[in-house]
Amino acid sequence: MTTYSFPSKQELLDSHERIKPFINKTSLLTNEKINKQLGLEVYFKCENEQKIGAFKARGGINAILLLSQEEINKGLVTHSSGNHAQAVAYAGNIRKTKTWVVMPETAPSIKIKKVKELGAEVIFCKNTPHDRQTAADKIVSEHGAIFIHPFDNHNVIMGQATVAKEILEEIPEIDSIIPPVGGGGLLSGTGLSAAYFSKKCTVYAAEPEGAADAILSFKSGKVEHAPYVKTIADGLQTHLSERTLEIIRTYVKAVFLVSEEEILQALNLIYKHLKIIVEPSAAVSFAALIKHKDTFKGKKVAVVLTGGNLDEKLIPKYLNK
Repeated sequence: MTTYSFPSKQELLDSHERIKPFINKTSLLTNEKINKQLGLEVYFKCENEQKIGAFKARGGINAILLLSQEEINKGLVTHSSGNHAQAVAYAGNIRKTKTWVVMPETAPSIKIKKVKELGAEVIFCKNTPHDRQTAADKIVSEHGAIFIHPFDNHNVIMGQATVAKEILEEIPEIDSIIPPVGGGGLLSGTGLSAAYFSKKCTVYAAEPEGAADAILSFKSGKVEHAPYVKTIADGLQTHLSERTLEIIRTYVKAVFLVSEEEILQALNLIYKHLKIIVEPSAAVSFAALIKHKDTFKGKKVAVVLTGGNLDEKLIPKYLNK
């Protein structure tokens, strides 16, 4: 296993300043009814308010702003189920370059539509990490484009770390932060920010039972694959990389699993009490907090609502209005 150089505190500070002109400082909401029900103070970091409707804008923009003009002139390519795809397309527009995006055939139509609206060329593939990477590699080979990995990228992780940095700047006394985990870019960045910008904040991860690779990797110390992949949390269907696993095992305390039913329950509570609609992946952290509320009794806990790109046709199916 390769040993990776972790992003430094100064790199995270520089990254935040670099991307600030191009991102939104998103809200941190709380709700008295939810707090009373759970017996703790929960704060929702609303990355559904972010540019492109998801936290992924932060990492994509940071990585692409750091590219030289010579690299930018070659164009950009990535693979993603949707939110990172939009982030790269958005950042490609900022740097005025062509963008290719490899998306799985099963990607939500709202995300495909938004990627195309941002001007990216979309190439479809089967929904496996191998097929995604193979299709992206082909574009690199044919066009010389610069590949921006969704999470296995030092500069992407630095951008994602700014989510937790903003939480800790607004509420320095926060006890714990819970992001969801797919590839581990956000989780890695959260662990780094908690270590650098807080003396007491602990980090936990939340993962769907239907894409449960991170919990296996966390325990074994090597990148594992989920026994099966079937979850409404489409943004969390990938697995960790060696880079993200190394950071996570250093800075994250535990990984919590939640069921599809628990994700839907959390999704509906967010809608009922906060009056906002988020995508299922964004509700996974809150689902984990509800399930493990006794672990955090009396504490101040932040959960990251990672995005709000929910297909309109699925709203009646998921939300009991």
